[in-house]
Amino acid sequence: MNLIQQIIARAQANKQRIVLPEGTEERTIKAADLLLADGVAHVILLGNKDEINNLAKKHELKNIDKAEIIDPKNSPKKEEYTNLLFELRKAKGLTIEQAANLVENPLYYACLMIKSGDADGEIAGAQNTTGDVLRPALQIIKTAPGISVVSGAFLMFTNEKQYGNDGLLLFADCAVTPNPTAPQLAEIAIATAHTARALVGEEPRVAMLSFSTKGSAKDPMVDKVIEATKLAKDIDPTVLIDGELQADAALVASVGDKKAPGSPVAGKANVLVFPTLEVGNIGYKLVQRLGNAEAVGPILQGMAAPVNDLSRGCSVDDIYKMVAIAANQAIAAKKDK
Repeated sequence: MNLIQQIIARAQANKQRIVLPEGTEERTIKAADLLLADGVAHVILLGNKDEINNLAKKHELKNIDKAEIIDPKNSPKKEEYTNLLFELRKAKGLTIEQAANLVENPLYYACLMIKSGDADGEIAGAQNTTGDVLRPALQIIKTAPGISVVSGAFLMFTNEKQYGNDGLLLFADCAVTPNPTAPQLAEIAIATAHTARALVGEEPRVAMLSFSTKGSAKDPMVDKVIEATKLAKDIDPTVLIDGELQADAALVASVGDKKAPGSPVAGKANVLVFPTLEVGNIGYKLVQRLGNAEAVGPILQGMAAPVNDLSRGCSVDDIYKMVAIAANQAIAAKKDK
């Protein structure tokens, strides 16, 4: 059983309530049908019920009647959620009338469901931008305790079995924060380690990447990584973490032994933390395209509850996998509490 199959099996064994705000989007409803058929999650679809049912009929989907379908515009909880949103945002100048309008937006409604304990996680982005998905999440669900920055990790299934965990590595941040400060980079490292524990089931070995290994180069960008490594160790001493390391020193045992002797991570890293977003984004795409690796993500980290953003070019299979991943994140979050 490969990792994705394990993630799906864990979700099936402990079903979580995952809300899909884009309930009238074709790929989303098709993924929902498959998820319901396989019993991966309790699926909540947001949108006009007639439109959703007509789409299900059009595409001959047989399982949509197992989903909970909610129209935010006619929900019995509209007033309750309006009051909740108003209380959360009134200090920012939000009026009760504005709150009532926002609650009808499925992206806001989904986050209010999670905040109220009526759902465990959310997947969106098939037809909405990352900014539109994250805005209500940050306003309503907010970041996890002790975390101030949201980041995006990718599961990278490579064909090079000698690296990571039989070819599997986690890359971060590849999706959200352009130029993190040292404290933010430390938080990203710890969040990615926790993602590794929740999804991979292996102890993370986190490499803080740079163009320098253990002082081989001097530059303020290197200093940031060194400081972030120290801060990350303070945040969670249980995580094996080391830096600054060049990518080859992090991955290749012979290089790691030579450049960073005695390191608990060098030569055997399974989590790679990049110093900036541009490096992480370019890096994962190069590995994906030139190395023919499968990239699954981005898996958003640092939120108080699972909220994952899809690419607008995503496939039905991408949505299916991300729902299973969100379910695993929710299971892990409940254990941590």
